[in-house]
Amino acid sequence: MSTLELKSDLYKILDKIDNEELLRTIYDFLKQPDDSKSFWSSLTEAQRQEVYLSYQESENDANLISWDDLKKKY
Repeated sequence: MSTLELKSDLYKILDKIDNEELLRTIYDFLKQPDDSKSFWSSLTEAQRQEVYLSYQESENDANLISWDDLKKKY
């Protein structure tokens, strides 16, 4: 997927979100500097392990929430 396609798809997804709190959270996340090292280094070892565990769990489709269910919740 090209950069242009990614941007277009992101815009479409964001355009459908009506939950202001969720939009603010996404905005704050995207507004962060493009320096993931500073973010990562600010985490404790326990927090880093939680990120790793979450990633590993996301590899199993049974642990994922469908996009439709997520939209209903927010």
